[in-house]
Amino acid sequence: MGAGTFVNDRASLPRSATRRRSADVPLLLAVVALLVFGLVMLYSASFDFSFKEYGTATYMFNRQVRWLGLGILLAFALSFFDYHRWRKMVLLAMLGVIALLVTVLIVNEIRLGASRTLLNGSYQPSELAKLVTVIYLSVWLYAKRQFLHDVTIGLIPLGVILGIIGGLIYLQPDLSAVGTVLILGGLLFFLAGADMRQIVLLLILAVVMAWIVVQFSETGQDRVDKFIAGLQDPTNASYHVRRSFEAIIKGGVFGVGVGQADTKLTGLPFAPTDSIFAVVVEELGLFGAFILMCLYGALVWRGLVIARRAPDMLGTLLASGMAFWIGIEALINMSVMVGLMPFAGNALPLVSAGGSNLVSTLCAIGVMLNISRQSGDHSRLEEGEWRSFGAVVDLRRRNGRRSVSRARRSQRGNG
Repeated sequence: MGAGTFVNDRASLPRSATRRRSADVPLLLAVVALLVFGLVMLYSASFDFSFKEYGTATYMFNRQVRWLGLGILLAFALSFFDYHRWRKMVLLAMLGVIALLVTVLIVNEIRLGASRTLLNGSYQPSELAKLVTVIYLSVWLYAKRQFLHDVTIGLIPLGVILGIIGGLIYLQPDLSAVGTVLILGGLLFFLAGADMRQIVLLLILAVVMAWIVVQFSETGQDRVDKFIAGLQDPTNASYHVRRSFEAIIKGGVFGVGVGQADTKLTGLPFAPTDSIFAVVVEELGLFGAFILMCLYGALVWRGLVIARRAPDMLGTLLASGMAFWIGIEALINMSVMVGLMPFAGNALPLVSAGGSNLVSTLCAIGVMLNISRQSGDHSRLEEGEWRSFGAVVDLRRRNGRRSVSRARRSQRGNG
């Protein structure tokens, strides 16, 4: 068989068969850019801390590279792992996460006033919990898609699921992770097509629960009080936020240069982890911060494009959930550093030091890549399945304009 015959055979293949073989290149480019950006900034933010704590300036950088290698391997494997198989595995995965969260409370490794880690602080199960929660809720909402209007089948079980995961994480305590899990649960419920009455009720319950957490949590109340004080007068903000402001002011428009920041050397808390965005702004200025935000925006955009092109509702929920998770984590971290949210203590995805967050985020990327590889294949579309986002802005822009619509059913094979 000649080369020309092979080319003609490929050209004669159905469009869906060829599209399934390629991953989303713009998403890959955005992720690679964020990883390279993150490694450069991590080394700059961590060399002094690493030398003082571990005796070598490259300790945290080398550790991040090792975690990055593991994360890339897992992302590559998940990009070829058919996401439909999660329907059979997700219950065991969720039970495993619950077991890990309970183990954290039993082992009770206290670090910085909280018990969140295992194995001498090297592993944080709450990061895995976010990933598995997105997968579990996507599979569960997909299975219950025709009954979500029923409160006893939709809203109440959803509340129980989120309550168990959120409650175990809250006991550590990790308030930012709890908030992320609850926000993701509400977003996925919304995307799955829940009616507006349940959405409004869910929002009311979320506000009430947040108020209760703040009232009965010394950590939460202290953070909210300092946040309000900082809004009224930046000089009354928490020490962490004041040092972040100092770094941002020094950075100006174009920054002082990579490796030249001094705030990280004079007491900026958690410079390689929670506060790395402040280091970015000081060294690269507002211009560098804008580039970083554009990269996150590109990642979320490609995730939503993959969700729009997904072959079924399960793929839509998974891709949108993963994209929103990464975007929400980045938004919270950056907002905290500029005093627009109470202190949360979460990582900046793909940039901050931390193996658990890095590996979990790359696993989410792998799942999105697998969905993108199956775009255009509607052979799995079930009879009567809801194909589009339910009760959300129509991402397909039908009739050439955006419209808000209720969930629609599509015919088999119609993308």
